[in-house]
Amino acid sequence: MRVPTLESVYRFLLTPRWLGLTLVVLLVIPAFVLLGRWQYGRFEERSANSERVTANIEAPPVPLEKLAAPGGKVSEDDRFRRVTVAGSYDTAHALVVRRRPQEGRPGFYVLTPLVTAGGTAVLVNRGWVPAGATADTPPAVPPPPTGQVTVTGRLRPSETEESAGLREVSGLPPGQVLLIDAGAIGRRLPYRVLDGYVELIAQQPAATPAPAPVPEPDVGAGGGLNLAYAFQWWLFIGIAIGGWILLMRREAAELRVKARPAAPAAAEEAQTPAT
Repeated sequence: MRVPTLESVYRFLLTPRWLGLTLVVLLVIPAFVLLGRWQYGRFEERSANSERVTANIEAPPVPLEKLAAPGGKVSEDDRFRRVTVAGSYDTAHALVVRRRPQEGRPGFYVLTPLVTAGGTAVLVNRGWVPAGATADTPPAVPPPPTGQVTVTGRLRPSETEESAGLREVSGLPPGQVLLIDAGAIGRRLPYRVLDGYVELIAQQPAATPAPAPVPEPDVGAGGGLNLAYAFQWWLFIGIAIGGWILLMRREAAELRVKARPAAPAAAEEAQTPAT
């Protein structure tokens, strides 16, 4: 009786079907490694951003001039940092920002320049107001306090089409904009405007009535979902290799069974009891 050798049993691995399956497994392994690394990188990026934003929200407010200056740029590291600034609102150049839903309702942000004693200004997002009855109806905007005001708010960099997810268009009604772009808005104003804008948290004296406050930013889970996806892709590597091994062992076992010589018929009859 000839016993099947290991080489003869596993020769099926050289067939086109198995060569193709092995090639697929060898290709998906590095792909899954790269996908897992990309998701892990996103986890690290979002976690760092979450920690930075949380620290900025919880930090005590600092004077705005420490973080912003005429002609300068607001750093992304200072995003949502609490600041204070004093001045008077210029209602003659106030604007509303379109396409700003809040709590599921369409509406506008109220954007008003705050002119400081030094003659420079910063754009202040005073809050949210609901949209009018139609798209062309101007929203009802409560006026800001008159005279000297001290504002406490979150510092935000100027918006771009990429950061806001909006495409700038022309032909908007007077007094309306789509993006809070301090550079573009400042070119139409009679004074120098600091980069970025301040998202109002509180002001003294307070205004009554006032636009609805903009909610505090949702810091989120710090990329926890990306971390789960990273381990998921790496788990798929084990599944791919384990599946390939399982299929190989199963086919090898079937070939061993087929390769065994059949027992002689006489021996089977000898083992059958007489009736």
